[in-house]
Amino acid sequence: MEFPARSLVFAINGVRFELSEIDPSTTLLEFLRTETRFKGAKLGCGEGGCGACVVLLSTYDPTCRQVKQFSVSSCLTLLCSIHLCSVTTVEGLGNCKDGFHAIQKRFAGFHASQCGFCTPGMCMSLCAALANADKSRRPEPPNGFSKITLAEAEKSIAGNLCRCTGYRPIIDACKSFAADVDLEDLGLNSFWKNGDKDVNVNMLPLYDRTQNGLGTFPDFLKSEIESSMHSYSCSLAANGSNHSIPAVDILNPIENMSLAQGRWYRPSSINELRKLMVAEEMNGMSNVKLVANNTGSGYYKEEDLFDKYIDIRGIPELSVVKRNNRGIEIGAAVTISRVIEVLREESEGLQLNERLIFSKIADHMNKIASQFIRNTASLGGNLIMAQRSQFPSDIATILLAIGSTVCIDMTSQRLTISLEEFFGRPPCENITLLLSVHIPFQSSFTKSLSGMNDVTDFTSITECNLLFETYRASPRPLGNALAYVNSAFLAQISLNEVSGYPRVESVRLAFGAFGFEHPFRASNVEKFLVGKTVTAFILLEAIKLLCETIRPKDRTPHSDYRLSLAVGFLFKFLQPLAKDLTDPLKMVTDMDTVSSAEDLNAVPSNFSNSSHDKTVEVQDVYQVDHRSSLFSSKQVMVSSGDYCPVGQPIRKAGAEVQASVISHKDIPSGGENIGSMTMFGDEPLFANKIAEYAGQPLGVVIAEKQRFANMAAKQAIINYSTENLEPPILSIEDAVKRSSFFDVPPFLYPKQVGDFSKGMEGADHKILSQEICLGSQYYFYLETQTALAVPDEDNCMLVYSSTQTPETAQAIIAKCLGIPFHNVRVITRRVGGGFGGKATRSLRVAAACALAAHKLRRPIRMYLDRKTDMVLAGGRHPMKVTYSVGFKSSGKITALHVDLMINAGISEDVSPMLPHNIIGSLKKYNWGALSFTAKVCKTNISTKSAMRGPGEVQGSFIAEAIIEHVASSLSVHANLVRKVNLHNLESLKMFYEGCAGEASEYTLPYIFDKFTAYAGYNNHVEMIQLFNGCNKWRKRGLSCVPIIQPVMLRPTPGKVGILNDGSIIVEVGGIELGQGLWTKVKQMAAFGLGQLWEDGSQDLLERVRVIQADTLSLIQGGWTAGSTTSESSCEAVRLACNILVDRLKFLKNSLEDKAGSVSWDTLISQATAQAINLSANTYFVPDLRSQAYLNYGAALSEVEVDLLTGATTVLRTDLCYDCGKSLSLAVDLGQIEGAFVQGIGFFMYEEYLANSEGLNVTDGTWTYKIPTVDTIPKQFNVELLNSGHHEDRVLSSKASGEPPLLLAASVHCATRQAIKAAREEYRSAMPTASPDIFQLDVPATMPVVKELCGFDIVERYLQNSISIHRQEQA
Repeated sequence: MEFPARSLVFAINGVRFELSEIDPSTTLLEFLRTETRFKGAKLGCGEGGCGACVVLLSTYDPTCRQVKQFSVSSCLTLLCSIHLCSVTTVEGLGNCKDGFHAIQKRFAGFHASQCGFCTPGMCMSLCAALANADKSRRPEPPNGFSKITLAEAEKSIAGNLCRCTGYRPIIDACKSFAADVDLEDLGLNSFWKNGDKDVNVNMLPLYDRTQNGLGTFPDFLKSEIESSMHSYSCSLAANGSNHSIPAVDILNPIENMSLAQGRWYRPSSINELRKLMVAEEMNGMSNVKLVANNTGSGYYKEEDLFDKYIDIRGIPELSVVKRNNRGIEIGAAVTISRVIEVLREESEGLQLNERLIFSKIADHMNKIASQFIRNTASLGGNLIMAQRSQFPSDIATILLAIGSTVCIDMTSQRLTISLEEFFGRPPCENITLLLSVHIPFQSSFTKSLSGMNDVTDFTSITECNLLFETYRASPRPLGNALAYVNSAFLAQISLNEVSGYPRVESVRLAFGAFGFEHPFRASNVEKFLVGKTVTAFILLEAIKLLCETIRPKDRTPHSDYRLSLAVGFLFKFLQPLAKDLTDPLKMVTDMDTVSSAEDLNAVPSNFSNSSHDKTVEVQDVYQVDHRSSLFSSKQVMVSSGDYCPVGQPIRKAGAEVQASVISHKDIPSGGENIGSMTMFGDEPLFANKIAEYAGQPLGVVIAEKQRFANMAAKQAIINYSTENLEPPILSIEDAVKRSSFFDVPPFLYPKQVGDFSKGMEGADHKILSQEICLGSQYYFYLETQTALAVPDEDNCMLVYSSTQTPETAQAIIAKCLGIPFHNVRVITRRVGGGFGGKATRSLRVAAACALAAHKLRRPIRMYLDRKTDMVLAGGRHPMKVTYSVGFKSSGKITALHVDLMINAGISEDVSPMLPHNIIGSLKKYNWGALSFTAKVCKTNISTKSAMRGPGEVQGSFIAEAIIEHVASSLSVHANLVRKVNLHNLESLKMFYEGCAGEASEYTLPYIFDKFTAYAGYNNHVEMIQLFNGCNKWRKRGLSCVPIIQPVMLRPTPGKVGILNDGSIIVEVGGIELGQGLWTKVKQMAAFGLGQLWEDGSQDLLERVRVIQADTLSLIQGGWTAGSTTSESSCEAVRLACNILVDRLKFLKNSLEDKAGSVSWDTLISQATAQAINLSANTYFVPDLRSQAYLNYGAALSEVEVDLLTGATTVLRTDLCYDCGKSLSLAVDLGQIEGAFVQGIGFFMYEEYLANSEGLNVTDGTWTYKIPTVDTIPKQFNVELLNSGHHEDRVLSSKASGEPPLLLAASVHCATRQAIKAAREEYRSAMPTASPDIFQLDVPATMPVVKELCGFDIVERYLQNSISIHRQEQA
């Protein structure tokens, strides 16, 4: 058995790499970011769940001289697996040196990049989609367009996450390439203005399909591949072999080979593989891993280092695709993407039944994972994970339903067994190989019910009919979202000759992701249905039997919900056959519904552009090339009642992982154990003797590679003891019982309004002591917490930190190291998303990194993996709210009392500010009298901190929940109650003393009436009522929510300097987080200095550069938070520009008197010669008139609820927001859309859950679901209201970063209206519950919505139908 050693050869952006020595566990992303200059791909999750790391992989087939290209997740792709392949990163697509690609230019022009962290992956996902579409045989599109369709363009980035933009501009950039797009439907961009006539593709950056360079494959790689193939062919001929040579691509090497010093094997046959495995089995085989494409490591995290890897993709038998008269055989190593292609290709020419079944399977597989995962994930790997590790596979369930078989090799024998038998066997051992999967043809004529809304007419059919359908319910429709339940049903139907009703001849009912170990068939239900004529009674009995036989196991999350899904799916499958049911599954649509399910987002735009283009290429400051840098991993320890070591030691023969541990003991003399601080208190960097909460850092582990640091951290063995300790406080209720509270300073405690007792006396109705519970939310910035610390001379420390608070980071590091502040220099160039999470939560990462660098005297880089970041981050504050409210019969509220209980976690952080913020946004309605109490609870969980709209989003929602409750009590629409309780100017000034402003500023009544007081609104309400009346299983709701949010400006420094060549540098205290602060500052600097020319003849925008924040260059930078730092920074720059203008004005006038006109270059040249100071520093301190003001807006949202699954679809949102006079229309629009979508996440999707010990368990992309391109509003219309000039605000502008997030409550309230419609229709299904009065939790996830609609509504519906049928017969 020979495995010739080879060097690993591949190309990146046309550059050849040849590696004779490489750790085989190295991923492509790790290599890119640590060993090359191509650092565009980002590490966002390490799970294949965010798309930040996507690159384009190209392979070459010399037999047909074709290049195949596809997107891959580089964080999961092992470097050795790309031998003889070509990789294209975002730098290879385009860069500032060689020029940008049309993809990048259009992303910039459509304002589709904010923080920029996700943008490289987005660009490469679209790039792959365009490359493959343009290779298709479709008709040639017009010049400038791709062959890609609108639907494909929208879905091209379905697996990519973005936390900033709200996706709408990204979708527009993608859609601009589709030939079937209407360009006038695309949103705000820099290519044309709103209202421009004759908009055409020539206005866009040119996309040339024939010369875009995406189809190129390096010639040197082609030569090496062809040369190797020739050598192998000669070798075969010399040995007298007649074997054919397999194609050379990513799946097939040309011969047995080994890479990475004999630690990576690529056998070319099953026999060679067996020999290799037998040899390794003699050594225990504990350190050998069989790999196809390694995507499974995204779900099952590896804690071991393996000695050897065996790559099975080069075995032709595992990549086979064969078709015979019984079906299709697909090799286990075939990728899921290829399986989808095969099913579509092989269905051509088949009978209708096979064609439809194959199409259904392909469509379902297309919903599984993301495109860049499907491109490498293998069919066999998916099934092996399901069999061996109980992975909740959709594919396994589908193949089980259609009677698929598998071929397995067990060393001594080869077996072909049914998939059901395969799953019934004990977990496969490592030596068991899955060779292929056989998908059988069906011999009968089929009639698919997919997409059919009417009852199927079988009266004209004389032979048996085969019905097939697949279902899944998951937290999001697309991407890496595991199903709550998946199912697939296959039934053979004939007509009963006597009754004429359909009769079940045979049926297969498969269910998966149900809480069982494997997918299973509901055999008892199958037996019951066979031979039966389908009626409502039979269907009800089948459902009862199903419920009796497939109960989920104990402790299965949402077990009742999962069972209701199984019932709903079976009902949906068989209901059209039951002729005696009173209501079919018929859907009607109205004119406002998006007509195509493929149209993910259609957004008309009514805005013009006033923003300069943004550069897409982002060079990460945190990738400063220090080859001697060490990497570190935050250690998280889990405490339980019993002794429990964290993780298992690394098993790696013949080698050891070298690591160092830094803990509180390493803090130098004179330093402090401090990791965070605010005006209210501080938090330790590391635990000392007592672990105060689950997940508290005990130290950091330092190693040469990030992976090794992560693995070494898991070797820590910690002995815990609870002796002489009180039980931990893990909830608000525990804190109340033990009086565990933080103090709220009196100056922050909000004022009561009016006399509550008197208000209650005047009420006609009262609601007493009702509770609202609000959960937490994780920031989910795409860039996790990161820092780079570099020791400097004279005991100084340079720290690059991704933080919103560089100045505070400087103070923390200095205190920790026991050195003066001026010995610490903190630099922040930009931040990959913050949302409050890069404020105090970033400080301990910077401090720990600096401490390690201080001790080891060498550079240290730290970036937290996603799980550690989610455990430590804290996130938004959970709350428990109790309220009592009095109101008139008219809906006018007379008094409100609220008791706030806020879970702050282990330390104060900024939590004492929360009562002020909550009450500030709660006051948006005139409550008559308002009283409250507020307690900030100290608990033994991770510290909660400020998150976008901290307190304001909860306060605004509390107000809406109370309004909804009052409306339900009075049986009136909630919008009527909202309207009657809006402030007039007098009450506004009473509730918002000191910041209400003048009458002309109060625009909320106008905005609210804009949505609710016009004729179209009433028509919309009537259409929804009509829809709900005509649809049994889908209901819609409509809600309009107003907001008032007070904001406050803070002092901010600014510095403007003009260099000798006339270029301008600007430095501000604000940090660029993706909120467009630099864009606004740049525009302000150009505007401020441009005032020297009253005619505006000098365009200075391109001359301005905003530079990184540097704590030793610009002091008193403060915090970037609260939505107003952009304004403050702009005002500081404006003041600095005014100083420079004053200095230059006299010189300019003098020069003009002599020369007539003066250019900017001439002016600066003369100013330099005359020693005029061309640098100006200012410190903007807002006065009392401009320090605080109110923001107004409203949103009208329409939501549709699927009663069988609880799934919600946001059909449309219309949003109007008072932006004052926008400093940058594109920036403000992006902020509004992004904030609103982030709010949808809080209210509808994002569950940030902890276990019984307080440790966060939703710790990655598999369990925590932020909004994606397929969950945003299908139609999203945003209007920015220009409320005119205001002399006390910065150029009359207003904040836009946080207030729009509050408007997402409109989606939650609309969902409540849809649930209410369902409960009213199924009132008999809820005899003990009021259909109108109920509490919809936050987030309103699918299980929550379904439970409120009724877990048993199908059974109730069938019982009612049976009763009606019997009455009609009687």
